[in-house]
Amino acid sequence: MNTALRQATVSTEKAVRVQNGWTMLPLLVSLLLADVGVVVFAVENGTSTWLTIISILLLPVCIVLLRGFFTLQPNEARVLVLFGNYRGSVRTSGFHWGNPFYTNGPQQVSTAISIGQLSKLAGSKSLTSSRHTLGRNKISLRARTLNGDKLKVNDKRGNPIEIAAVVVWRVGDTAQATFDVDNYENYVLTQSESALRHLGNLYPYDYGEDSEITLRSNVTEVSQALRTELQERLAKAGVIVDEARLTHLAYAPEIAQAMLRRQQAEAVIAARQKIVQGAVSMVDMALKEIAEKQVLALDDERKATMVSNLMVVLCGESEVHPVLNTGTLYT
Repeated sequence: MNTALRQATVSTEKAVRVQNGWTMLPLLVSLLLADVGVVVFAVENGTSTWLTIISILLLPVCIVLLRGFFTLQPNEARVLVLFGNYRGSVRTSGFHWGNPFYTNGPQQVSTAISIGQLSKLAGSKSLTSSRHTLGRNKISLRARTLNGDKLKVNDKRGNPIEIAAVVVWRVGDTAQATFDVDNYENYVLTQSESALRHLGNLYPYDYGEDSEITLRSNVTEVSQALRTELQERLAKAGVIVDEARLTHLAYAPEIAQAMLRRQQAEAVIAARQKIVQGAVSMVDMALKEIAEKQVLALDDERKATMVSNLMVVLCGESEVHPVLNTGTLYT
């Protein structure tokens, strides 16, 4: 029953067509001029009182009908609401005429505002006045960009990190955006922050286990996961997420130095491992070459001494100075 009730409240966009404004404009203007002419003629010639009354009553009707004109720019739509009932949405750009009693609700204005600015303005009058102007239930269908502020969250291993993302979105269903959420732009802002925080908790920053996805190393996979989660969250508002990707990722300042030292230490260890592997292979190659070409006959002790000297030369960081031995190895 709860599922049926939830589905009953979901709105669905219905495309409708209205009258062409350029066709209705001369018709209504002619009707208004004709009515004014009838009133003037009736008053001057003293004709039927009923004709005069009807002509005068038609004047405000003509004026009201003239208020039915509206324009739509490309990638813009208008939601038609008549006495509380949704009649459909107009997506065709141009000059139109519709029922003058269609609700002229607040127009959603696309403004560049960040999540941090939203939290500062939440609940204030300035937020309402800066984001709403008197319109005709018009909704922009253009792609919009949300640049999120840096958020401080804990990754999968509990390390505090700073993370930020950019989201490219647009309205796909005007009915859902108008009727299923209170303010679809604020809804996008809050859900984007919530999804980004959840994403930061799902993955480690780096140094994952075998084939484990990390925030730093698997940017493509993480961005796709963010887009998928955002699309699921924003589907209720009729919003389509075209792109979502991370724009900032770093350790929090309180652990940044410690993590930097760890990264440096791991880089040194990795470099040492490469050096040792190379030195061992070079020593092995030298011993094999000497044995195959019978340059010297080396016993185990002389081999050990040679290996030790080569390893010092190949693995040492400082310049090696040779020491001349005037005796033998055994004296």
